[in-house]
Amino acid sequence: MQLNAAGQVELKLKTPWRDGTTHLVMSSLEFMQRLAALVPRPRLHLIRFHGVLAPNARLRPLVVPQRPEVQERAAEVAAAGECEVETVQSRPHRINWARLLKRVFDIDMERCPNCGAVELKIIAAILERPVIEKILSHLGLDPQPPPRGRVREAGEAWAR
Repeated sequence: MQLNAAGQVELKLKTPWRDGTTHLVMSSLEFMQRLAALVPRPRLHLIRFHGVLAPNARLRPLVVPQRPEVQERAAEVAAAGECEVETVQSRPHRINWARLLKRVFDIDMERCPNCGAVELKIIAAILERPVIEKILSHLGLDPQPPPRGRVREAGEAWAR
């Protein structure tokens, strides 16, 4: 694609058409109109699912993980369907914050370390940097975050 001397857009085709056309020449406005026609409308789904993954497929609840209340309905659909397919065990969509902390940092937030109580609640979330630095320095910890790692160069290998 390039502009010619007259200010028109010349678009070189990848392969010639049957009639021998190798380039398309159009005004800049016409080129913008053709380009704008290729942009999809807002909120339009660009992925289409077919077969079992289609939105209204009868067997979809048996394949796609569901929430627990939807899983009961999936069992009814399975009974009504003529195909007998084993249901996929569904798991919750989100993991609660206490389990995430346990998994990532090995901090058990479901039990109190002092009394062993099972139920803990969030009473505050401190987000202001000066307050966090003051608390950390009071506890004798370094208030400055660790330095960030250097950015790799474009040619540098990712895996080492």
